[in-house]
Amino acid sequence: MSKWPMRGHCRYLRFKTFSMTPKTPNQQPPARQGRYEGEGSSRERGTGPGRGRGRGRGQGPQYTGPSISPSSGAGPSSGSQADPYRGQPGPHLQIQPLPPPPVRVSTVQDPEPPSPQAVAPPVSSKALRFPLRPGKGKLGQRCIVKANHFFVELPDKDLHQYDVAITPEVTSRGVNRAVMEQLVKLYRETALGHRLPAYDGRKSLYTAGPLPFSSKEFQISLLEEDDGSSTQRRERSFKVVIKFAARADLHHLGQFLAGRQADAPQEALQVLDIVLRELPTHRYSPVGRSFYSPNLGTRQSLGDGLESWRGFYQSIRPTQMGLSLNIDMSSTAFIEPKTVMEFIRDLLNRDLSRGLSDADRIKIKRALRGVKVEVTHRGSMRRKYRVSGLTNQATNELVFPVDEKGTMKSVTDYFRETYGYIIRHPFLPCLQVGNQQRPNYLPMEVCKIVEGQRYSKRLNERQITALLKVTCQRPYEREKDILQTVNHNAYHQDPYAQEFGIRISAQLAQVEARILPAPRLKYHDTGREKECLPQVGQWNMMNKKMVNGGVVNHWACLNFSRSVQENVAAAFCSELALMCQTSGMAFQREPIVPVQSVRPEHSERALSHLCEEVKKRTKDKGLDLLVAILPDVNGSLYGDLKKHCETVLGVVSQCCLTKHVYKMSKQYLANVALKINVKVGGRNTVLVDALTRRIPLVSDIPTIIFGADVTHPHPGEDSSPSIAAVVASQDWPEVTKYAGLVCAQAHRQELIQDLYKSWVDPQRGHCTGGMIKELLISFRKATGQKPLRIIFYRDGVSEGQFYQVLLYELDAIRKACASLEPDYQPPVTFVVVQKRHHTRLFASNHNDNRTVDRSGNILPGTVVDSKICHPTEFDFYLCSHAGIQGTSRPAHYHVLWDENKFSADSLQSLTNNLCYTYARCTRSVSIVPPAYYAHLAAFRARFYMEPEASDSGSLTSGLGPAGRSAGTSMSTRTNRVAVGGAVRPLPALKENVKKVMFYC
Repeated sequence: MSKWPMRGHCRYLRFKTFSMTPKTPNQQPPARQGRYEGEGSSRERGTGPGRGRGRGRGQGPQYTGPSISPSSGAGPSSGSQADPYRGQPGPHLQIQPLPPPPVRVSTVQDPEPPSPQAVAPPVSSKALRFPLRPGKGKLGQRCIVKANHFFVELPDKDLHQYDVAITPEVTSRGVNRAVMEQLVKLYRETALGHRLPAYDGRKSLYTAGPLPFSSKEFQISLLEEDDGSSTQRRERSFKVVIKFAARADLHHLGQFLAGRQADAPQEALQVLDIVLRELPTHRYSPVGRSFYSPNLGTRQSLGDGLESWRGFYQSIRPTQMGLSLNIDMSSTAFIEPKTVMEFIRDLLNRDLSRGLSDADRIKIKRALRGVKVEVTHRGSMRRKYRVSGLTNQATNELVFPVDEKGTMKSVTDYFRETYGYIIRHPFLPCLQVGNQQRPNYLPMEVCKIVEGQRYSKRLNERQITALLKVTCQRPYEREKDILQTVNHNAYHQDPYAQEFGIRISAQLAQVEARILPAPRLKYHDTGREKECLPQVGQWNMMNKKMVNGGVVNHWACLNFSRSVQENVAAAFCSELALMCQTSGMAFQREPIVPVQSVRPEHSERALSHLCEEVKKRTKDKGLDLLVAILPDVNGSLYGDLKKHCETVLGVVSQCCLTKHVYKMSKQYLANVALKINVKVGGRNTVLVDALTRRIPLVSDIPTIIFGADVTHPHPGEDSSPSIAAVVASQDWPEVTKYAGLVCAQAHRQELIQDLYKSWVDPQRGHCTGGMIKELLISFRKATGQKPLRIIFYRDGVSEGQFYQVLLYELDAIRKACASLEPDYQPPVTFVVVQKRHHTRLFASNHNDNRTVDRSGNILPGTVVDSKICHPTEFDFYLCSHAGIQGTSRPAHYHVLWDENKFSADSLQSLTNNLCYTYARCTRSVSIVPPAYYAHLAAFRARFYMEPEASDSGSLTSGLGPAGRSAGTSMSTRTNRVAVGGAVRPLPALKENVKKVMFYC
């Protein structure tokens, strides 16, 4: 008899007639796999899986990952008593007994275990192979598209790597490059044997052939930058030691590209990447893998002292067609080269004659910290400094010692006597430059911002909008600019490319693609249209009713907008209720209490009072829905309201901005009705193939589809936690409704820590829990069946983290399943979803209406799994959405684990079809909905963090996921790292909120 806990802790439900071991992924389920006998009170005291089985009881948060060995498909070694589960082995792995996950030790009677403080990375495993491509897809209408990949001919050169040691050591790559540039200029024709080396700016130098020595020391002198003064420029001396390190073997790279070698030889790829970056690094301003210049396009002002620079992204990639150079257009924010006074006026958007408030000082300090400035009060002498802070005193109050006796002099007197300069703004603070031990003070009015400094902090809403306008290009324009960039870069004349024998095509790659058909969607039989076939990725709700309309008996409206009169709010609510009814919901026309107008600062008190009043009127049934009308700019109100409703009151809410209340458009009301329906437990539409059980590897046996994402704090927020979110389908065979869970974890930690939890409680003994376990149990309760297959879509993972994330998170999934019953191991397919890449697909003929949509983009459903994809592994690009503006970005799906043995067609069509089930609109979306929902849930959870005043003056302004204004606030929401390094947990979601799509 199996034991499935109610909440992933130590309470259980008992089920009858369980057969927990799915032998094959395709077996048919029994008609009903058990019924509830009631909630048991037994506690796990060593009888469950894992107690005394190497689970690491009391060992602290240590994790070393699973032990991996090559396998031809055999299962784990027989007779292993330490193996906590037996399941379907992966196509390339044999998973040996697993070491303990981070263990949570609790010494108090607390239902929630403490968060782990640290996680050691999983062991590296060179034997790990991601699934091979199971053939190419055949489904869909064939066509040709162009991709911004340019074929690179593999050079036939003998590549050598040398270690470089520069003394005294400097952290600046710019200085390192200047030293090596001087060395090459002086010694290329002599000591370097006519070689032109490529340098990575740090410790490595690469040559196309050997240097005439194995180790050699050079003395290099650099003149300091000319600051315009008449004084002699100082000379800095460096010792450079170049020593042979290794040969980079291009033979193995060729073998890998031909599919005859498993692992990509990263060092050879890195050498070629560095070679092709060498010339643009000298010409432009490098930022990551991109290069920017004010001469590559028109500068555009972004406001608040920032401007956009155009540039291009460049990266060499291994593909099925061989090596490929991926080039894309890019834009980013730079600080405008203007006087500091002009910059501050733009930043504060006002004149400075009134002086500065404390909030102004914080904002200026945050914007200018780390910025390089040059002085303007010394004629042609333009010495440069880096800003470290702002003085507390005004310039006319600031004094400093001028000699060893401690004689003090004011800054205003010093500038008048030394430079004959009269300070015109003595009431403003000075910039503090240099280090904290020996600070220098410069009046703001004598400083100018040096050109070419990228702005790396968070942009505000207006700046983001302005930057998006700059980067938004129609496909034809973007393709033309990419080709112009390639021609401008003239790789055939690049001396470094010539030295290393690298030749690059000047034409975009022509790639075979297929356009997958849109799925048929099912609506309610009482509507005039019972089914719908989307056209070019979109449809509407006319003549249709939601397939499962939710029930809203008790609802209320709070109006937080002063500009919306109560009669206007009441009229809007009436229209919204009518739209919900028309769309198929059982929606009470009148609110349970009249619309109430509330001041935003009284929101929590008003919410609590409203819920109490409704409970009295409904005999403790409470609110089904809260409608909130918000000001267009509402500061922290939106987040405060969502937090209070979802973590304190247990009420789902729908927020509407004032501008939409006044417009009251039918399209807006229809979209809001879609969101309300899923928030109260309804379903808008389902796939016809799901109802008729025709989805391969989903419809045959109970299947749960997970989506997971981790969102990280914005740049500059260096102590805020990352937020992990996991959602999982709660209906089968429809796979349309998703329950969601969220948790906070260590700053910028990508591995999801709470997928599986194990801890020891003094009273209850060994306990297990976590997000996977809770969602599996939730699925069992909702469907009456346990999942016999798991499909896991993981968003937000870069290629460099593939192995680490797979090892850790697959292990957590395994343990979560085993904690329900030892032999419960449903086969898992683990797919990474990537949007932050630079591959773009263009129609072969931009004027052919049969292959482009109205925006000029390729048609939704376009899939590519050849030529520009991985040489051997299972990946594909899918453009599942219709373009609106700009150039569509296809999603990249990479399968890291596949025990369900998906074919290319079955996974591609499943992924594309799911994109039509997104609940918030009648359009197919760009990434698979479970991953999209996880992103929304993680974004929502940021509002649950405690607001805390920020000394950096970070602004919480920006667009939320639905495009609503979050307003501006002088506090940031953060869960600071507590004493001992543990992250303060988020407030728990109420049980009724977890079960519905509250994040929509």
